[in-house]
Formats: sequence, structure tokens, C-alpha cells
Amino acid sequence: MSNVRQIRDKTPDSEKITINLGYVDLGRIDLLVQEGFYSNRSDFIRTAIRNQLDTHGEAVTRSIERHTLELGLRDYGRADLEAVRDAGEILHIKVVGLARIGADVTPDLALRTIGSITVLGALQASPDIKKALADRIR
Repeated sequence: MSNVRQIRDKTPDSEKITINLGYVDLGRIDLLVQEGFYSNRSDFIRTAIRNQLDTHGEAVTRSIERHTLELGLRDYGRADLEAVRDAGEILHIKVVGLARIGADVTPDLALRTIGSITVLGALQASPDIKKALADRIR
């Protein structure tokens, strides 16, 4: 009997982005970090982004409602897509946040049930699913 167990990969709860800053702005951020206002550059940038999102919170909410987007994490598993298929419907996924298509979903099932995918944030799906739906992902 083996005592080796497969551990599921942990799904990251954030997405890495890259930005370019001028030297003066970067120096000012470093000064605030040095003075103890922030623990590091990333802490400053995350705080600045959250503050801007809070400032525009009402506009974001109105836009989400206008575009009928789902906000947050949305999982689509095999059972979900089979129910859509059995109802003779086509799913149009619109998410602000993270949309995940489960590992139990086959490319064929995805093609039969997903008409379009619009994700403002991140889409997590197997490479096969992404390849099958490439022309439906916006």
C-alpha cells in the first residue's frame, strides 16, 4: 500500500499583472514604503487600486446591472452544463471576477452548451476547453 496521495493543485486567488511606472512615481512609492505607510510596493499598488474601485463603485455596479454580468466566482461543472443541454438551452457566460469550467467538463459538452464567454477578470479551464471554445471567448 502506498502512502503517496495526489493533492489537488491550489487555485490561485489572484491574477498577476504587470505595470510600467515612471521613475519619479516609483521613487515616491518607495519613500512611502520606507516610511512605513505600506509594507511593500505591491501593498501600495493594491491599496491604490482598491481606493479607485471604491471611488467608482456605483458606476461599476450600474454597469454590471446593465450588462447582466455575474459578480464574483462562478463555477460551471459537468452537472450544470448537462442541465443546460437537457433543457435545450445555450449558456452565455458573463462574469466579472473568476469563471471556472470544471475538470469534469469535456470539450464536446462545452461546445454543445456554451454559446459565448465574456469574463472581466480571469477564466480558468483546461487547455482543451479553452481551445475548443476559442472562437466563443471574448
